[in-house]
Amino acid sequence: MVAEQNRLSMPTQPVLGWQALHTPHPLAAARSDWLRQSWTRPSPRYARRQLWGLIVMGVSLVTLITAVMTSMAALVIQFYRSDLVMPGVQALGIRVGGLPTSRAAALLQERWQQQMIILPTGDIAYAVTPAMLGITLDGEATVQTAHQYGRSRDLVNETIQAIAGHGVTLALKFDPAIAEKNLRSLAPRLETRPVNAGVRMTDGRAQVIPPVTGHTLNVTATVASLKQNVGQVVKDGRLPLVMSPAQPAINDVRIVSALAAQLPVGPLSLRVYDPVSNQTLTWTVASQGWGDWLSVGADAQDATKLGWRVDAGKAEAFLKAQAATLDPDWYLKESEAAAAIEKAIRTGKSNVSLRVYHRERQHAVQAGETLSSIARDYGLPYPWLQQATPTIGGALVAGQTLTIPSPDVLLPLPIVENKRIVVSISQQKMWVYENGAIKWEWPVSTGIASSPTSPGVFQIQSHEPNAYAANWNLGMPYFMGIYRPVPAVDFMNGFHGFPTRNGSQILWTGSLGRPVTYGCILISTDNVALLYPWADEGVVVEVRP
Repeated sequence: MVAEQNRLSMPTQPVLGWQALHTPHPLAAARSDWLRQSWTRPSPRYARRQLWGLIVMGVSLVTLITAVMTSMAALVIQFYRSDLVMPGVQALGIRVGGLPTSRAAALLQERWQQQMIILPTGDIAYAVTPAMLGITLDGEATVQTAHQYGRSRDLVNETIQAIAGHGVTLALKFDPAIAEKNLRSLAPRLETRPVNAGVRMTDGRAQVIPPVTGHTLNVTATVASLKQNVGQVVKDGRLPLVMSPAQPAINDVRIVSALAAQLPVGPLSLRVYDPVSNQTLTWTVASQGWGDWLSVGADAQDATKLGWRVDAGKAEAFLKAQAATLDPDWYLKESEAAAAIEKAIRTGKSNVSLRVYHRERQHAVQAGETLSSIARDYGLPYPWLQQATPTIGGALVAGQTLTIPSPDVLLPLPIVENKRIVVSISQQKMWVYENGAIKWEWPVSTGIASSPTSPGVFQIQSHEPNAYAANWNLGMPYFMGIYRPVPAVDFMNGFHGFPTRNGSQILWTGSLGRPVTYGCILISTDNVALLYPWADEGVVVEVRP
């Protein structure tokens, strides 16, 4: 209790301010003063030591820099005197920098062999070698130029561009004569031909198509442009072509429209006729098909006018494909058939008649056959068989091969299709047909055994009001020749009326219906007088055994 009282009764000390509470100890204050004096006032000895250190460091740095610069200068001098190309330099898209000039030249030549230049034209682009355009590369000169980059004050800009990717300026040679020659040969492939006004068949009717201007290569202007820009052309790999417009020859749609009104409507009907067998096939060509064959050109009958022309190539391609379905011994003459189609279209007809032709055949002789029997089986006078196989000896040998001529050799004239005459040797009769119907049926007399009438398919080839056969001293009224018994002899067998001898005597009036002539076909004079004006040249005559 007394202690507690004593503590509470102790005299109270004055309260110090914030600064008094933080007053440092006297020893601490002395230490701080010493440190400030030591930092701000180094001793002379220490200062000298620091100075010498700085001097040594400076000398070392200068020495190092000098050594580096000396080494770099030595390297630059060594590089300058070497055959190395400046690093980073490019040529023809390849880096030649840092390479010896010989290696750089070899790489350039190798790359040049692969260089191509595009000739753009419409939707098609043709690639050609620089040599075809008369451009050659001097690789050695190009590399020598590259070698000067970085070594000449005059080539500072070129050096910067070469390193930046623009490449070395190539040393090129250009021969305009070569360029002109090759461009002229390429011109047909580079041009677009003008398209005349024409038609397109739509729903069986002609729709007029307007003309289209074409373009032709202006070789002279293209070569001149190339000459001025050879380097740029090689760099770009592309030669812009100078094209000139080509106007279509037929650009008046009014004329084409008037011609279109004359075209047949709908499909074409091609009647394919075999005069030997008297068979007929029909091919149909849709309007879109034959319409694609058409173009407008000079009229076939009058060159001063315009008319329809059929593209013979397209028509013949169609006919050739269709002919593959025919008998193997049959064929069409495509050019003749295409001309018939063109004529029909030009005259507004939709029906076209085409003729079948026949190939030669081979026959192996059988035992017992004779030249006459073989010729009779094939429907030929036997001298025609002899002519086709000139190596035939006096007698035939079994196994011997004979060439059988085409029956077309006996049908030299255009066929008259709606008329036909049929003669039967065995029946000694004849039938005259017109449009498939019998017009006349008459008795006849054919050749005797020693001078027979040959079976076969022939034609009315001539008309003579009064023919004369000197061998037999016979006058033959209303004579119509149908075949030559011997190919090279100007003598014909044919139809005629009752013959006369010595100008007055009439023969064989009572012989009709049995063989009596020397190879001709005898008809009564009254009947032959009817046949004579009706049987046009070209009418087929079928003589059956």
